[in-house]
Amino acid sequence: MTCPICQKPTDPAFRPFCSARCADIDLGRWFNEDYAIPAREEDPDETPDLPTSENPRKG
Repeated sequence: MTCPICQKPTDPAFRPFCSARCADIDLGRWFNEDYAIPAREEDPDETPDLPTSENPRKG
C-alpha cells in the first residue's frame, strides 16, 4: 500500500500514510475543504412528508 499523499510505502504507525507529515497534510486538506463528500440536491417535491406532532404509534 502506498501513501495517498506522496506515494511512498506506508508505515504501520501512520497508516494509510507514510509519516506524520503526510497525515497532517491530509488533515489540513480536510480543514481547508479541499476534500468534499458529494451531496445530492433534494427536490422539495420529492421529499417525504414528515409526521405531524402527534405520535402515529400511539393508539
